[in-house]
Amino acid sequence: MKAPPTPFPTVGYYGPEYFCNREEETKVLLSNTRGGLNTILVAPRRMGKTALIHHLLSQIPKKTTGIYLDILPTENLCDFLNAFATAVIRSVPDSRGAGRKLWDLVRSLRPVISFDSLTGSPQVSFDVREPLASDHATAIMQLIEQQKTGFLIAIDEFQQILKYPEKNTDAWLRTRIQEMKNVVFIFSGSHQHLMNEMFSLPSRPFYKSANLCRIGKIDAKTYAEFIRRKFLESKRNADEKVVGQMLDWTDGHTYYVQLLCNRVYLNGARKITEPVWMDEAYRILKENEQVFFSYRNMLTIPQWELLKAIALEGEVREHTSKDFIFRHKLGSPATVLRSLHSLTKMELIYHDFDPQGKRFYKINDLLFRRWMEHLEGRGTACRAPTVRQQIIKNPLFLHPFKK
Repeated sequence: MKAPPTPFPTVGYYGPEYFCNREEETKVLLSNTRGGLNTILVAPRRMGKTALIHHLLSQIPKKTTGIYLDILPTENLCDFLNAFATAVIRSVPDSRGAGRKLWDLVRSLRPVISFDSLTGSPQVSFDVREPLASDHATAIMQLIEQQKTGFLIAIDEFQQILKYPEKNTDAWLRTRIQEMKNVVFIFSGSHQHLMNEMFSLPSRPFYKSANLCRIGKIDAKTYAEFIRRKFLESKRNADEKVVGQMLDWTDGHTYYVQLLCNRVYLNGARKITEPVWMDEAYRILKENEQVFFSYRNMLTIPQWELLKAIALEGEVREHTSKDFIFRHKLGSPATVLRSLHSLTKMELIYHDFDPQGKRFYKINDLLFRRWMEHLEGRGTACRAPTVRQQIIKNPLFLHPFKK
């Protein structure tokens, strides 16, 4: 497996050497796989679900074939068929046994088979509609079921099937999965409320069909040790205090930790100091300004004000309380509820539950939160020129809806 450009990759899986912790979660997933139990893997976006799945696939028993497919780009059953067939033929070699049978079956369905110009990996494309799309997918599943070896199929962003125009796609897929006795499934998703509804409501086909596994932040002490070790391996020094500051700024969120460490590494400094990481944090925020302005432009005034309020609060539990509404000048509780619904639907915010079962709301984009904090003078200051000094000069931001 090729080494990543830096010790802190933000995409892809490069082996256990570049993978931090998740030991308990890996044990649970391995145990479920060996026991033939399907698993629901749920976490906020960019918390490391996909890397964990690939880490698991690298450790499953040799007699088990791992298949991974991401269905987020799919929009209908035909797209699902293409993603599924592509994942199957990429994971099962064409040389002998099950691989040859699967390849022969896929070819018999008359797809267009091409090869990625960069990786050389095969890609399958069908141009069919219902009922052929579901029939073809069923045929592939049935052939997988007939094999003597076991399979682990991980479907990432599983909640996407709810958006397919074909009716009852989840019921069709649940029926097919129930017929597969030598296949274990992992259903991964970042839309936690949709995943919860799919597997916890008695009226849904997937009700109680899998064990839940949630992943959260990596233990701060463990992550800090990992980060310091990776810097030291490249003869760079980052003391405990500085690494702690970086973890605080990124809120321990896996993607943002990796992103900041990646940028600090590329900075080239042999000694990682507070000004070094702050400079990189500042650059990251500046690079994302256009994204932040796009939020403002696509939202109504009440939605924009609520988004800013949630960003500044970090977590919001009493979103209709008088104190919260008055503090951020949000109007009425009814207005807040309408805006909350819209922001959730647009996936700019999400809700989760604390250990006591109390619901809270957070913003999906941590960088926007840090940007707003700097604007308000609340966050850890980056070195001059600060984000606040830069943005405050922009009258469009101060009066975003003024024409």
